[in-house]
Amino acid sequence: MSRSTAALLLLAILLAYFAIGAAYAISTPSWQAPDEPAHYNYIKFIAEHGALPVLNAGDYDQAYNEAFTRTPQNTQSMSIEPLRYENYSPPLYYLLAAPIYALADGWLVALRLFSLALGGALVVVTYLIGLELYPDRLIIPIGTAAFVAFVPQHLAMLAAVNSDALAELLIALVVYQSLRLFRPGRPASRALWLLGLTLGLGLLTKATVYYTAVPVAAVALWRVRRPSACALVFAPALALGALWWLRNLGVYGGFDVLGLARHNAVVVGQPATADWLARYGFGGLLVEALTTTFHSFWGQFGWMAVPMPDSVYRVLGALSVLALIGWAWRVLERPQAHGARRRAFTPAAGLLALLTLLTFGGLIYYNLTFVQHQGRYLFPALIPIGLGFNLGIDQWLGKIKSLALSFAARSKRDLTPWLDEAQFIALGLIYVYLARLCVVALQNYIVPRLSA
Repeated sequence: MSRSTAALLLLAILLAYFAIGAAYAISTPSWQAPDEPAHYNYIKFIAEHGALPVLNAGDYDQAYNEAFTRTPQNTQSMSIEPLRYENYSPPLYYLLAAPIYALADGWLVALRLFSLALGGALVVVTYLIGLELYPDRLIIPIGTAAFVAFVPQHLAMLAAVNSDALAELLIALVVYQSLRLFRPGRPASRALWLLGLTLGLGLLTKATVYYTAVPVAAVALWRVRRPSACALVFAPALALGALWWLRNLGVYGGFDVLGLARHNAVVVGQPATADWLARYGFGGLLVEALTTTFHSFWGQFGWMAVPMPDSVYRVLGALSVLALIGWAWRVLERPQAHGARRRAFTPAAGLLALLTLLTFGGLIYYNLTFVQHQGRYLFPALIPIGLGFNLGIDQWLGKIKSLALSFAARSKRDLTPWLDEAQFIALGLIYVYLARLCVVALQNYIVPRLSA
């Protein structure tokens, strides 16, 4: 596959992503996305008051939240005003969205389309990361971009009002810029400064960035082994982050630089893991956690109220198992390359593995206290997950191709071009299926089940 062909395929992926995503933004009933009212109220406050909100007692009411999300009728008829529990969050996404709110007179769809545009940029950065890792195997970058674009739950979240789209984009940019530090030669000062700027913007966007992107950048800099490089990266990052931290010290007092102490004091009444453990036992809780997390990673819509049919999850489960086995097979096989064993675990692979482990660790840590079995919390690591998915499927397709070539060799026929095309088509059909599933989910599950 040539670079020009890959560019055309990426364009086709983006066009499909924006078309389906716009349908989600327009057709998903108002407020039927997790935490969307609270994110909307944050933007509204900035647009109407010209200041950042403060999280106060009364901004979270568990009973009201449960009533609000119980049925679509409740969500459509009850006021979103009491839902202000995101007021402690870092402000960058909301500051960027506030002018759109003002220009569109608070139109929800306009804000959803803003998030969708950020998701489109994420798809492009995904391709660039794949290109950095597999410049001679362009089917992998293209496949990974398609994975990020067409996981149904991910698309649904990118077409809703929340700060995740910007946070994921900035985490991906940090990963991409960090990977470029592994190129031969001394990294340019401008590249290091830009990495610091991206990291700093992430610190102003979401707490997820703190335990994912910051360690990734630090490990990449450790590979550079230049004190001046650390200064060039962390000076702008800390300067930007300090704008938010100092503000919080003045507002919340003590050492509550992220507002988390205030958040924990205000947000009470959430389902506790200890209570579920006593009710279901460890085994029952583990099964429930794994099942719900898997379902909601691929698609469990609204406020977790609308799952897809079991038959869909079985297909997605089979694909996931095949991909996982194929990925492990690829890693363990360690094929020969130019007479020497090729390393399966490169520094770049280590960086992506670190991001994945930190993301899974964050989800597990949070669930030690509160019940939050939501697969969307794994989306900061969606790029390495998608990369592993594609490598695993590609491993199976490559082995099938090798078998076909060995049979063809006996008949002295060269089927290589045909088999290359068949391999590409087979992988493409998976993403046609996922893109179609996005459409089916909107038409058959989200709109009928969540409309008042």
